[in-house]
Amino acid sequence: MTDNPNFIGWTCPRQLQNYPTIVMGHGAGGKMMADLIKHLFAPAFDNELLAQMGDATVLKLLHVTRHASHVAFTTDSYVVSPLFFPGGDIGGLAINGTVNDLAMRGAKPLYLSAGFILEEGLPTETLGRIVNSMAAACKKAGVKIATGDTKVVQKGHGDGLYINTSGIGVIPGGIDIAPQKAQPGDVVLVSGTMGDHGMAIMSVREGLQFETAIQSDTAPLNGLVEAMLNAIQKGGHAGPPLQPIHCLRDATRGGLAAVLNELAEASKVGIEFDEKKVPLRPEVNAACEMLGLDPFYVANEGKLVAIVAEEAAEQVLAAMHRHEYGKDVAIIGQVVEEHPGLVTAKTAIGGMRVVDLPAGELLPRIC
Repeated sequence: MTDNPNFIGWTCPRQLQNYPTIVMGHGAGGKMMADLIKHLFAPAFDNELLAQMGDATVLKLLHVTRHASHVAFTTDSYVVSPLFFPGGDIGGLAINGTVNDLAMRGAKPLYLSAGFILEEGLPTETLGRIVNSMAAACKKAGVKIATGDTKVVQKGHGDGLYINTSGIGVIPGGIDIAPQKAQPGDVVLVSGTMGDHGMAIMSVREGLQFETAIQSDTAPLNGLVEAMLNAIQKGGHAGPPLQPIHCLRDATRGGLAAVLNELAEASKVGIEFDEKKVPLRPEVNAACEMLGLDPFYVANEGKLVAIVAEEAAEQVLAAMHRHEYGKDVAIIGQVVEEHPGLVTAKTAIGGMRVVDLPAGELLPRIC
């Protein structure tokens, strides 16, 4: 935080320099709000759709849906504390999270909305850093913010900043990925190390220090999913009746354990995995032991869980391994007919344990 905001890169910053912190007038619909939109949000998110500046943005989907069968739509809100954490911030997290929710249905993300709830007293420089982070995340994911909204609440009522993002994407024909599609005999893959984001947040909150800093894994996964889909298409597996990628989920709140339980329940199957096969960073594992947490329940923001037909598993694994966000991919388990709706894990000492849904919120305000 600074009393001298850095307005480099913003357009016509004089109006914003007069208010180094957010005040109630920035949400009142008058000149101050117009200045905030005109000189911060509009330049950062500049595109022809946002430039319409109407009560709603008109989207032309015909040119992108010619080979698509469905449109995917999602929304999420972000209240993470602190706003900045090792490896990311609330802005990039909001973009990546919504992009990933679309990608988990096999959709190509296209357009996002961004709603900001600003607390009176938030430094304008802080807001600028977050907005610029969102713009960079949009560019990396290949999406556009098409519409948005800003509200300001009184000091003490907003914890700095909350963000809501919604997203629209198109699903190519022949792709039918859903939580209900897991089948006995399928294999379970994870795209990388588990628990990184949750422990990055907790390391800041608890002041934990390790030889290697724990970084959040926040990242857009649409490119990884596209690589997976391309791999099966080139291998002759695409399209009905055979659809080898049955389920995709990003392992956010509740971590790996929550995702596997949700998929087991939705598909009415059992899932078994081997704890030793789940990739974990040593520093994340150490932090979990120190705090008495199970790493399989800790949130991720740049990792996915895939349930894939056994005959296509190696092909998908190879495609994931070649991608920057799938280098640590691993096969960790399988789908079984036994104990439908139940997830079990083979422990490090060779026993078996039930991995249930988390009873409550282990790590509050992680996204």
